Amino acid sequence: MKKLGIQDLTVRDGNQSILATRMTRQHIKELAAVLDKVGFYSMEVWGGATFDSAYRFLKESSWEILRDIRKAAPNTKLSMLLRGQNIVGYQHYDNDILERFIRLTIENGIDIIRIFDALNDPNNMRNSIAFTKKYGGHVQAAIAYTVSPVHSNEYYAELVKMYESMGADSICIKDMSGIITPQNAYELVSAIKESSDLPLNLHSHTTANATALVMEQAMKAGVDVVDGCISPFSGGTSHLAVETLLEAAKLTDRDTDLDLDALSEAYEHANSIVNYYIESGDLRVRSLIPNPKILTYQVPGGMLSNLISQMEQQGAANRMNEVLKEIPNVRKDMGYPPLVTPLSQMVGTQAVLNVLFGDRYKMIPTEIKNYVQGLYGKFPGDPDPDIVEKVMAQIPDKKTPVPPEDLPYVYEDNKKVMTEFLGREPDEEEVVAYSIFPAPVRTYYEEKELGMKVEETPVKQESAPAKASAPVANNPAPSSADAANPAPVLNPSGTSAAYDSDVAYDLVVDGTVYRLTIIS
Repeated sequence: MKKLGIQDLTVRDGNQSILATRMTRQHIKELAAVLDKVGFYSMEVWGGATFDSAYRFLKESSWEILRDIRKAAPNTKLSMLLRGQNIVGYQHYDNDILERFIRLTIENGIDIIRIFDALNDPNNMRNSIAFTKKYGGHVQAAIAYTVSPVHSNEYYAELVKMYESMGADSICIKDMSGIITPQNAYELVSAIKESSDLPLNLHSHTTANATALVMEQAMKAGVDVVDGCISPFSGGTSHLAVETLLEAAKLTDRDTDLDLDALSEAYEHANSIVNYYIESGDLRVRSLIPNPKILTYQVPGGMLSNLISQMEQQGAANRMNEVLKEIPNVRKDMGYPPLVTPLSQMVGTQAVLNVLFGDRYKMIPTEIKNYVQGLYGKFPGDPDPDIVEKVMAQIPDKKTPVPPEDLPYVYEDNKKVMTEFLGREPDEEEVVAYSIFPAPVRTYYEEKELGMKVEETPVKQESAPAKASAPVANNPAPSSADAANPAPVLNPSGTSAAYDSDVAYDLVVDGTVYRLTIIS
């Protein structure tokens, strides 16, 4: 009987998928402690959107939360999600910041770093892989799974070979939208196992409600590790319940060797925590509803619920189907990028603009302009040349992609900025956090140490498509119209500081005002 490893995602992706990363520091510690007794292969507990959210919403240091988790869970390997050269942000950062972040992450207790790039561009991952290896971490190279004419099983198998040559210790199929089918799960796992001897992990959301069959077929094909959440945090845009994975393992003659008594204890504690968020109204009920349309539109669950909510709020819910149909068209125009952060937000925003204006690409956000110029990396397929021409015609000052090695170092300058507003010298963790998310990190320290309360500025309505005013604390990111860098942090990467926080627009179309927010 071949052993099957199970990675629990409750603290990171379960929290992110159904609670929008709002789980409190105390609840995180409690969950980590009870899950540590179950005997999981590993637990994903950090990274992704949780780093930003700790400062922005929880008013906590993400580094301190990580240390809490490590102390609470001494017996289980801890994993985190890293966005390659984007670290845990939404733009390329210089190698000095990247290396410092990875070293600090490993020093604070992370064992496995799951590294992915939204475009599956190995060039955007090679430095992260090298630094993780340098400091003794386990590199899990993840492929962002999607379906398109250019994304075949052969494509993924070759990508795995490349990651193996770069030093990967294991591979993850990261199905962020929950669109892999049971048949293709079997075929893809088989293809990768034939091309590489590295351990293989499957990560698939339950958005389309077929994940139980997907995992069963993957187990039959020989997958080594599967991802899941403790059942109160499972389902919908989250993941399959660990309890269900155990039943699927029985059907495929796979042994998990988990402590069932400890799992039952973890369930009871997780259930009480979920009840707290149900009563507080923080649990997003919509996120628990399966949506098989995901198989057609390939829209990640969180993005789909945000789109629906926005269209309802601006009285345009009757046009939602138009937006959903336009998303695959925009994706095709862009060369079939996987719909994962930040590309999912970019493609979704462009689709909304195309529908509301009734004239495709009449308005183009800066992020799409940067993408077309190659600032995010290599296109998976060839973008539509007519669309590229139309986009480029709207760019007066064209940019050239800057290799990560050529990005100027900002650490020392940002340290000086922090020293000035803190009135003391910041430590390395503080400067690294500020270099990635200057606005929420500065607000966090101003409120915590200086006793300042940063008030929100009301949003103003414009008579033409333009970025609306935004909360000072949560939204000093550059306008998508001008891509200016947030002051005073230095960001010379050549890309806009996209999605440092949500970016809002008021659009006036035929006399009707629409509010559009790019959800980070």
